[in-house]
Amino acid sequence: MSDPGDDEYHDWPVRPYMMTGGRAHPSRNTIRPETLVIANPDRPLTVSATRQQRALVGVCRGLLSLAEAAAHLGLPVSLVAVMVSDLADTGHLLVRSATPRASADRALLRKVLDGLRKL
Repeated sequence: MSDPGDDEYHDWPVRPYMMTGGRAHPSRNTIRPETLVIANPDRPLTVSATRQQRALVGVCRGLLSLAEAAAHLGLPVSLVAVMVSDLADTGHLLVRSATPRASADRALLRKVLDGLRKL
């Protein structure tokens, strides 16, 4: 049976902006909640890594979206975006952005439209 206090608000002993050195925005503008993240097995964390950085790299041993990693850690997505960006900049995390939308092939779209009209 779960503790009734599990759903209660819990204050942070350290404010989230302190975990990112006061920064609110990631250094990469491609980091979004659906961005896929995985730990780089060839680049272990240094001794100076924070507890949150270690936890983030730990949950990213398998491929996760940034939003999933934030949920596992219980941290705000905006905070995790800054942390992911920092760890990607140092090579500790590998970032896989969503695939760009394919450019529309007019000939293919015309064939699909013609096929639908024949139905």
